[in-house]
Amino acid sequence: MSSPDFTLYATTAIFLYIIGLYGIVVRRNMIRTIIGLEIVTAGVNLNFLTFTILNKDLLPLAQYFVVISIVIGAAVASLALMIVIQAYRHYGSIDLKKMSRLRW
Repeated sequence: MSSPDFTLYATTAIFLYIIGLYGIVVRRNMIRTIIGLEIVTAGVNLNFLTFTILNKDLLPLAQYFVVISIVIGAAVASLALMIVIQAYRHYGSIDLKKMSRLRW
């Protein structure tokens, strides 16, 4: 396989997206929800890079977008984990069903 296979990368990106959405929708644990969000972000980043196989001129632009997305994703994940820590301190649990109140 000398050239990158578009369908393999696109299928992997879709697979990551589905796994991440499953983790966000089905899981009640806040940390697993954050992990699902990061998996969705990884699938979207892979999808950006996958479509540069069709047009090589877009490769630098896609790489810039992916790097910026990774940095923003790291910031979002750190903020979300800080919210999880505060919610655990207040409620004593990180289960989303137990936190039905939106007041502190």
